[in-house]
Amino acid sequence: MRPSQKENTNIQTGIILSFICLLLLGIMPIISNSRPQEIDALQFTLFLSIWQLIFAGPVFLFEYKTSNRGIFTSGTEVQTRNKTGLILLLTGALFSLSTFLYVFSIERAGTVSASIAIQSYPLFVILMETLFLNKRKSKAELFFTILLVLSLYYLGTQGTWRIAGISFWFLLALSVPLIWSVAHLLLKDVLNNTPITPAQVTFFRVLISSIILFVVSGSLSGLDRLGELLIDPVFMIFAAAMGFVYYLELIIWFYAVKFVDVSVAGSITTPWPAVTALLAVLFLNESIQAYQWIALGFVVLCIYGILISGKKKRQMD
Repeated sequence: MRPSQKENTNIQTGIILSFICLLLLGIMPIISNSRPQEIDALQFTLFLSIWQLIFAGPVFLFEYKTSNRGIFTSGTEVQTRNKTGLILLLTGALFSLSTFLYVFSIERAGTVSASIAIQSYPLFVILMETLFLNKRKSKAELFFTILLVLSLYYLGTQGTWRIAGISFWFLLALSVPLIWSVAHLLLKDVLNNTPITPAQVTFFRVLISSIILFVVSGSLSGLDRLGELLIDPVFMIFAAAMGFVYYLELIIWFYAVKFVDVSVAGSITTPWPAVTALLAVLFLNESIQAYQWIALGFVVLCIYGILISGKKKRQMD
């Protein structure tokens, strides 16, 4: 049966939104490393999170005033709300850490290498699903997973294959997708089993992250320093831009996967480190080494292999 005109329109919309996500993901590391160098990663993470909260607020309030009140629906059990609140607190703390590590590792490991490392997210999702959800993987998925690990090792040793040459900052970048996979696993359960909406999850995520980052940054940098940054127009432009792009990517992604399968959207966004690499050459005057292009090629190949083999396994099941 041929898809209807409405279904075709929805698929086209989902594909277009996925390509927008691809561009936004590629831009984010460039914005992060373009900020004034005297601004440390923790301070930048705090203010980009605050800007995310500012952008998330109107969407949260608009949805709250409509018929879809999500977790605030009157019929929601107290136990469900309490459990959801605890998971939101935990994941908010995880995301505050992962956002800081995202900014910090891109600064220290380099825009391109850190971006490729962060794109290893599917590897950690497979690990979490195997350990905690008892999901068994096909031989093809395992093959591409092993190849992905080898590709990341090759990148981490800067193409030498010698373990002594592996970069600590590269390993730090790998912690970002690891934390994401844990947090997303927890949030998936909440989104599937409670009435909470994606907009509410996003709002509370950045609210909790902002509070934690404010306490930590204020303790380490001092409130006077944060006040100085608050009235620094150049810094605020970068923080607002990063916060806006980060939040926009989250919202567009949710809508993209509403119209197309996650595997389709994921396939389109997979090459985003290549976008970052090209922009880094153009705007940050970075030079891309041959080993980075080789590693990127294999990482993209492996992720496509994992997505395709995973889809085939689901169809056979």
